[in-house]
Amino acid sequence: MADASTVSMSRTKFERIQACADGRGVIAAAAMDQRGSLQKAIGQARGPQGRATAAELTAFKTAVARVLTGHASAILLDPEYGLPALAARAPGAGVLLAYERTGYDAAVPGRLPDLLSEWSARRLVAAGADAVKILLYYNPFDVPEVNTVKQAFIERVGAECAANDVPFFLEPLYYEDGPGAPDALQQARRKPDAVANYMAEFSRPEYGVDVLKVEVPVDMKYVSGTRAYGGTEAYSRQDARRLFRAAAAAAGKPFIYLSAGVSNAVFLETLELAAEAGTAFSGVLCGRATWQEAVPVFAREGEGALTAWLEDEGVRNVTALNAILAGAARPWWTVYGGREAVTLTD
Repeated sequence: MADASTVSMSRTKFERIQACADGRGVIAAAAMDQRGSLQKAIGQARGPQGRATAAELTAFKTAVARVLTGHASAILLDPEYGLPALAARAPGAGVLLAYERTGYDAAVPGRLPDLLSEWSARRLVAAGADAVKILLYYNPFDVPEVNTVKQAFIERVGAECAANDVPFFLEPLYYEDGPGAPDALQQARRKPDAVANYMAEFSRPEYGVDVLKVEVPVDMKYVSGTRAYGGTEAYSRQDARRLFRAAAAAAGKPFIYLSAGVSNAVFLETLELAAEAGTAFSGVLCGRATWQEAVPVFAREGEGALTAWLEDEGVRNVTALNAILAGAARPWWTVYGGREAVTLTD
């Protein structure tokens, strides 16, 4: 936990983080910044020759924003296809905008990050962002030559966000690939250390990160005693609770969980386990778990069918998520020792 006696923050940054949270200080946000993966999913739902246009990506994002932000504290969008969706969001819903280029160059080792070349933190704020988000593929076990590049990259983005007094949400994603990479079970066993490592690393002040958007430290299909268990154990339920607590203890910044593409049922069970462990997480930025089942509906039946699905299944998914957050999530300032421990500067 951060030293409460040293925590200060500009009033503007505090208000912008709070714009992405609910009245309790819990971030219950929807993620809709998928670009290449969404385009691919829509195309695949249409068959071998299927494809999705830029206009269709915007239509999908706009429908999600229109329906789900009435039940969410904020929405994460991308400036490439998502800006028109801002006008459709519910009054009072905060806005996070992605700053990274989607995907990575597979020909270059290390999944190195890159920024959208036509955007800056200042331009994202001018477009309506209350916060800036970066996704970073990060393997703490990788060679220093790769991780030093990534760390310097995050330092630059953090400095840019600080100069514009806009909150910086960082989404590190653990991965291992290439020759000699461990198999899925081995990665599941290494994941808790990887997540705790990057939560500690990017809590350091030189990165300028304000909120960590992180994976849970276990892979649920390897947790015995859960509904998601797939039959091969990497950790017991007791182990999982301990690992949740260990990762949380490594954080010096507020952290929220991402759904990482699992089903809504699995994500809900994951949050139940986090609550059981007493983890001081401050909410979620939940994407595909909420709306991924609507992709084939949109692909085959169009925007009207998508809207109907969102108003039914989508709202039910978010409502179930909010019910767990109401009892389990802590205000984002908890990591600092409470709201009274944060000194606001003008």
